[in-house]
Amino acid sequence: MEVLKVSGKSSPNSVAGAMAGVIRQAGSVEVHVVGAGALNQAIKALAIARGYVAPAGIDLVCVPTFADIEIDGERRTAIRLTIDDRERRIPEANLLDLSGPIEAFAEALAVD
Repeated sequence: MEVLKVSGKSSPNSVAGAMAGVIRQAGSVEVHVVGAGALNQAIKALAIARGYVAPAGIDLVCVPTFADIEIDGERRTAIRLTIDDRERRIPEANLLDLSGPIEAFAEALAVD
């Protein structure tokens, strides 16, 4: 997956263009940020990128997680933003069919 690194000095419009390009090409992008300023720029870029790809029917969603990264030989905790098309993330065809296990569990709890 393509990784974009965003700093507090990054231009939101430039980052948004990069996000939109990677989403169109690969379907998802990962963004790494360290610090409040970088997170602010990344979130603004995400909002702008949603507008760039919406006419193509792409609805961007973001899942934030923590990541340990190394910067200049020093370990840092970053925020990882995984950005995907909503339809790509949860396609209907891949939803789990839990009817069998749920029915078996209900039968096991049934009192005679």
